[in-house]
Amino acid sequence: MGKRHEKIGIKQVIRLEWMDHVLNMLLAGMEPEAIRTELKDYLADKKQSGGTGERGEKTYLMAIGPLSAWFDPKPELVDFRDHALILASKLQQKEWLPLHWAILSASYPFWFNVATQTGRLLNLQEQITQRQIFNRLKEQYGDRETVSRNARYTIRSFVAWDVLKDSESKGCYEKSNVLVIQDMDLTILLLEAALYAAPEGKGTFAMMINSPAYFPFHLFPITGDFISRISHRIEVIRYGLDEELLKLRGIN
Repeated sequence: MGKRHEKIGIKQVIRLEWMDHVLNMLLAGMEPEAIRTELKDYLADKKQSGGTGERGEKTYLMAIGPLSAWFDPKPELVDFRDHALILASKLQQKEWLPLHWAILSASYPFWFNVATQTGRLLNLQEQITQRQIFNRLKEQYGDRETVSRNARYTIRSFVAWDVLKDSESKGCYEKSNVLVIQDMDLTILLLEAALYAAPEGKGTFAMMINSPAYFPFHLFPITGDFISRISHRIEVIRYGLDEELLKLRGIN
């Protein structure tokens, strides 16, 4: 799973409506190459700010990489994506945001890690700054301009998705209203995404269910027993008196 975890990958703001557009095409039965071709036309005048206007081809084509997490997933993520598609078909489009969050978190762990640092800071204070997030990410990825630049795109994506909002001070952010996840299958999907975002493919149940990367959500309360009965991709291992470890099946 190494390359996914090393890749920074979010090279521009990813709009929620672009993700919805891709998922709609996929649910309509379009093949990956047809989706890719259509996206080239669709994105040609779509600005990162949400407006429309002329854009350079090199710039707008950069958005296709993250969007392809839906229609051209890595081999190890195909079953995960297929399950997300089943869930999407049962939900209304306005309820798809957690699905997109899960798909991007699994495919681009950088997205998940930016969300983790954002959530940790929001747990400590009501307002946070871009610089605080960058500083924490540099401890993980090193002090590179690419890290700050792509983190900025990721944070602005959070704002565009309305899970984070700009404060009155430039470069400062506040938490938006939390989305309550009432679907147990959706909660499990988000937990599975966290496992795919982790290089080792495992983590304690308590750590996963309380991950700050899910700061936009209030997850449906579930148990390890329930996960072990429902999911064939997650293994639940009990240790100690009452501790549980979640692990992707097939991971040593």
